[in-house]
Amino acid sequence: MIGRLTGVIAEKSPPLVLIDVQGVGYEVDVPMSTFYNLGNLGDKVSLLTHFVVREDAQILFGFLSQEERATFRQLIKISGVGPRMALSLLSGLSVAELAQAVAQQQSARLVKVPGIGKKTAERLLLELKGKLGPDLGAPVSIANDNQGDILQALVALGYSEKEAALALKALPPDVGVSEGIKLALKALSR
Repeated sequence: MIGRLTGVIAEKSPPLVLIDVQGVGYEVDVPMSTFYNLGNLGDKVSLLTHFVVREDAQILFGFLSQEERATFRQLIKISGVGPRMALSLLSGLSVAELAQAVAQQQSARLVKVPGIGKKTAERLLLELKGKLGPDLGAPVSIANDNQGDILQALVALGYSEKEAALALKALPPDVGVSEGIKLALKALSR
């Protein structure tokens, strides 16, 4: 119903932000990642929103990026994960970190987020596998021969192409093959 708000920041009180849109103040709950990047009181801001209507409340959730909102929407589709838990997840982990944790099946990273227990973390990993991040399904872009060799080595070692691609993105572009494999394996073991 309300897809975007553009206005002036009137109040900030984590996780709530009051956006004045031509004289109408909208209370918007935002993840901490968005909150810290909003700017100061009086600054103009544009937030993508997700509107939740419940029996006892109507709540607006706001996000600075399209991928953050898409991830929020993906999270609330999961049984047992409501908007507050999804907001907590996006406050504790960036979209990229969450996608990496899911790709590498790291429930320990999710459990560190307040309100996420072991069973919920495992359910999240299961339900989100292959669904997070627009770049997870895209073909891997390889800048040079070394990166191609590193990717092939990781796949030969049993990692999926998605996992190998995520590890490859974290490497410096001019890294050598042997050093790149070491760094990628170190990243994948976390």
